[in-house]
Amino acid sequence: MIEKLSVLGSTGSIGTQTLDVVRKLGLSVSALSAYGSIELLEEQVREFKPAVAAVVDQKKAAELKVKVADTSTKILSGMEGMLEICHDDSELLVNAVVGMVGLRPTLEAIGAKKDIAFANKETLVAGGALVMNAVKENGVKLLPVDSEHSAIFQCLQASPPNKALKKILLTASGGPFFGKTRDELKDVTVAQALNHPNWSMGAKITIDSATMMNKGLEIIEAAWLFDMHPDNIEVVVHRESIIHSMIEFSDNSILAQLGQPDMRIPIQYAITYPERYPSPVAELDWKKLSQMTFYSADDETFRCLSACKRAMQKGGLYPAVANGANEVANALFREGKISFLDIGELVSAAVDELHVDPATCLNDVLAADQQAREFVYSSI
Repeated sequence: MIEKLSVLGSTGSIGTQTLDVVRKLGLSVSALSAYGSIELLEEQVREFKPAVAAVVDQKKAAELKVKVADTSTKILSGMEGMLEICHDDSELLVNAVVGMVGLRPTLEAIGAKKDIAFANKETLVAGGALVMNAVKENGVKLLPVDSEHSAIFQCLQASPPNKALKKILLTASGGPFFGKTRDELKDVTVAQALNHPNWSMGAKITIDSATMMNKGLEIIEAAWLFDMHPDNIEVVVHRESIIHSMIEFSDNSILAQLGQPDMRIPIQYAITYPERYPSPVAELDWKKLSQMTFYSADDETFRCLSACKRAMQKGGLYPAVANGANEVANALFREGKISFLDIGELVSAAVDELHVDPATCLNDVLAADQQAREFVYSSI
């Protein structure tokens, strides 16, 4: 097992759960980063004593520098600080940031030949070809942290070498609005959308789960990670969130990974891969599992899901457009500036109406992302 890791996005939901795993495994932390939550980051610096901590917000970085002046931790700021972390002496970088901001650090760490435990799905959605090509060129591991992709990754270890994989069955909880009609969703509040039935997650991803955008992003992510055509990735709504995903072989046999709906299981496996260690999560109590249910995904009501499918079918930079439009629309909904249903309408319109050329470099991806963001702002 590794001895030292770094965490980008250490104050977020995945980041804090990663550090919980780190405590229990007794690992060292080389570097931490956050966007602007320096109160929690200060606590983490004092507990884990990293050599470096970075804050994207430069004003907040200056404040943190004063607060931890009595420690030996060096404080960095801006994107440059995050990129510097990618070259530290840790054996593994956990990328737990949310959104497109994670793309440059991902490519930087891959270029530094560092293995990555990967929870930043937006990066693969927007820059999948660039990232996967860089992974192959540099011979590094991209270890999935998302529960669904970790489940697929684990199941694939039992796959024969003759390319017998037929289908990926990507499970979805259905979020808080499963079974609702569009008419019933017209007046959804932010508080209602943040009330996820199974998972404890950050605000952005919780809203993405409510719109099913998260599942659309995961289809694209799975296509890149596992070299699978999106037509062979099926979304199955599984309300209990006990089966985290499945794979189907050419003989129609199916393998599934099961466990409690707790992100510390896939986080720990990404850190300890290929070994397994005692988990901080309780084992399943089969006596209390009265039933497991499965339903088709409703991509007519939840239009973000169908928009992501169209973006992947169109190819090129259209997934980056879908992601960029959603990042803005998701934030606008949380700010009370648009309705819940507007999120899907805006993402769909961006995918259908914008024209973007194929990507040849990072700047092309960033340009498509910016184009999508401007489209949303101009449409409200």
